Amino acid sequence: MKRIEALRTIVDSTPDVPVVATCAATSRELASVADRPNHLYLLDAMGLAISVGTGLAQAVKDTNVSRAVVIEGDGSLLMNPGSAITAGYLAPENLVIVLLDNGVYASTASIPTQAVSIDLGRFAESVDLKVLRAENTEELALALKQTLTEDGPWFIHARTEPGNEPGTPLLLIDPVVHGARFQNWLTPQLG
Repeated sequence: MKRIEALRTIVDSTPDVPVVATCAATSRELASVADRPNHLYLLDAMGLAISVGTGLAQAVKDTNVSRAVVIEGDGSLLMNPGSAITAGYLAPENLVIVLLDNGVYASTASIPTQAVSIDLGRFAESVDLKVLRAENTEELALALKQTLTEDGPWFIHARTEPGNEPGTPLLLIDPVVHGARFQNWLTPQLG
């Protein structure tokens, strides 16, 4: 499956929950699919999506917000594997991490990541995250349905093809304005 196809599937499943997206091409492609106020794009924060999502999951616990969803890439996870270790240690039941694993640093000339030989799903299992795997959009949709209704913390290991969606516009959004947009969406949801 292409990353853009995986992102469309995620968008279809997450209209009412906060979604934290990793930097660069993933955020740009997510915004091109649907630029929603419940999306928090970490434009220049490689390796921090799981950390932000874990903190968000803890912050919204016992509120009307059922889940915090993270879209992460293999390159970003490998830049900060401690984020997954911390997520497993803290074990927020409302956390869903979707790893879009294409085996390359897609934003830097598709240089291969260590994920070409390291199974990041097995890594996630070793740090006590509940792992589901998806090879296509149908499996991803089923995994999302399960993780959005059953307690986690969840880690969906979704394999995607290398490459960026051609013609995706740059995401030229002021981070302060963007953060305020997300906060303005989230605050009333907490109930």
